[in-house]
Amino acid sequence: MLDINYVIENKEHVKELLKRKLYEADIDSLVANVEEKRKLQKKTEDNKAEQNKLSKSVPQVKKEGGDVNAIFAKVKQLAAENKVNEEKLKELEGKINEVLVALPNLPDEDLLEGGKENNKPIYYYKDKPEFGFKIKSHVELAESLGLIDYERAAKVSGHGTWFYTNLGARLEWALLNFFINEHINDGFEFMMPPHILNYESGFTAGQFPKFEGDVFELKGMDPAKFLLPTAETALVNYYRNEILDGKELPKKFFAYSPCYRKEAGSYRTEERGMIRGYQFNKVEMFEYTKEDESDKAFEELLNKAKTLVEKLGLHFRVSKLAAADCSHSMARTYDIEVYLPSIGIYKEVSSVSNARSYQARRGMMRYRGEDGKLHYMHTLNGSGLATSRVFPAILEQYQQEDGSVIVPEVLRPYMGGIEVIKPIKK
Repeated sequence: MLDINYVIENKEHVKELLKRKLYEADIDSLVANVEEKRKLQKKTEDNKAEQNKLSKSVPQVKKEGGDVNAIFAKVKQLAAENKVNEEKLKELEGKINEVLVALPNLPDEDLLEGGKENNKPIYYYKDKPEFGFKIKSHVELAESLGLIDYERAAKVSGHGTWFYTNLGARLEWALLNFFINEHINDGFEFMMPPHILNYESGFTAGQFPKFEGDVFELKGMDPAKFLLPTAETALVNYYRNEILDGKELPKKFFAYSPCYRKEAGSYRTEERGMIRGYQFNKVEMFEYTKEDESDKAFEELLNKAKTLVEKLGLHFRVSKLAAADCSHSMARTYDIEVYLPSIGIYKEVSSVSNARSYQARRGMMRYRGEDGKLHYMHTLNGSGLATSRVFPAILEQYQQEDGSVIVPEVLRPYMGGIEVIKPIKK
């Protein structure tokens, strides 16, 4: 949530930043409603003060033999005015809140306006892999190597799901173990979050109310619950409605979880197989920081995610997202995108984002600084990594002419020493 005082004091600048996110909002009406609310609050408080003053004067007026009926009439009039004012205040508060909770986070000043078309690649690792033979897609490789069963998954679940089978399950688990150990070694605290969350969790994350339709709601639960779309949604709520000592920050967490999203795989070539589905595995990094440590934490998460892909030996790039391609809650996002040779495109395996104080304001997450004052924390997240995109990239970039796939060296200890996955003999 945005700081309403900042919006009022920087109205035109806020409009400009929202425009970069291609977001339209009637900021003038919002500001006008806030100003009217403040005037009405002052009028109501003045009325109450006058009521109290008049009420306290009654004994003295009676003692002096004066007429108190005029006083009672005035007190009654002021009470009636306040009743009307309080109804108006309630209505104004509703209008203000409705607009305020829907506003996206403001993009950082250096982000370009617009969407994906203005994303800018800023870093490349290794050259694109070259092959002296006709390459296969990850879908073909996964099936010929007996790693994934799409057909039976569709039978038991539906489109956009898959079974990991045999060495496929072991490769997936090897990736997760590799990511987990890397984060532990770097001092991140391991968390395993609940998979069923409440409405307040979606609101604090900034996904609700605007994006309620993107999650799997669990019918028949009271109050309403939904399935975890990413571990970030749980981790960002860990300190909801809490005040920490500033000396405790930063807090560095990571979590493994399946992720459940209403984004079924499409029939576009680039989204076949595991590229997009209803359920996938992900290790997520998350940090709570002080305001002045926020940018440093962003670079740390970005470098951490980059290092993971580098250790896997994959060709990838880092893209700085334009304002409108950053998600609703984020002020800044860099995507790490692996290359898929079969279709010649890059696919995101990690989004490293800084929400600044946006989520903390929604969830009232604060810390007491050395100045003794309360400050809102800054929250940051980064995938570390999403295996459903890394898995296909490994298959495609490490494929051999005989149809086999080399196992990245860092994963071999988790695969019982297996160096090459060979096609199944039929």
